[in-house]
Amino acid sequence: MTANTSRTRSGTTVDELCSTLRERIITGALTPGQRMSQEQLAAEFKVSRTPLREALQRLEADGLLVAHANRGMHVAPIVNSETEQNYALRILVEPPTIAAIIESLTDDDIKTMRTALDEMRNHRGHSRHFQQAHQRFHDVALTRYPSSFSELTRSLHTMIYRHQSVYLSHQRTPDDFIDLDQDLLEAIIARNAVSARRIMEFHLTDAAIGLVLDADPDHEFDSLLIALRGREIVIEHDALGRINRPAKIYWIDSDPVLPARMTSNLILTYAPQPSRKKVR
Repeated sequence: MTANTSRTRSGTTVDELCSTLRERIITGALTPGQRMSQEQLAAEFKVSRTPLREALQRLEADGLLVAHANRGMHVAPIVNSETEQNYALRILVEPPTIAAIIESLTDDDIKTMRTALDEMRNHRGHSRHFQQAHQRFHDVALTRYPSSFSELTRSLHTMIYRHQSVYLSHQRTPDDFIDLDQDLLEAIIARNAVSARRIMEFHLTDAAIGLVLDADPDHEFDSLLIALRGREIVIEHDALGRINRPAKIYWIDSDPVLPARMTSNLILTYAPQPSRKKVR
């Protein structure tokens, strides 16, 4: 009986430690590069080293901590190229998944999304609350994803979330997010799978460019451009992969299923029409 109780307590303790430390890392309370002192953490949480080490190992497996030989564990750095890759993967996975599961979203799901969108509007001046409402809006669809898709997407969300507080401090960003999420919600209500997919592609591209370029205006894009080419999307960039904002973006097939849209990062346009030779 005692052994079973111990295991239960140990498991719960590890989960609680993971949850608390994860929250501190992704919100920036624990800064990139900060050393995780096991002695100090054990004293703060009043736990032994065993559950603490397990919690730290879980966070390392999630990419939130890194271990250095003879120097212990530190909070993982935020690397611009990794943020770009995380968005590139989301562009390849999420938009077609949204399109595929759109019919399974219920009236209650839509109501929850509408409530989250209202909260985004109410908290547009409070970065932390706005982020939480934005996450709740998109979490609704995640519950309908296949489990492997959901786990991958949540992992990508976590890594991006750490980086977003800087981006969301920019004045225009909340309104851009609200407008695009409103477009997405309207497409879902109309059960317009093609429109929902493309709005999601536009939204993720917009967020990626804003987040990455706010950190490094001279960033040279690579994985994001590959993902966009795979989705038959063209975005203005130079030979080195640098993007100047706002950049023009269009879908190769020119199917006008997207609403007219311009954000601080992107200008939606249409594919150039091939010129026709005059017949003499």
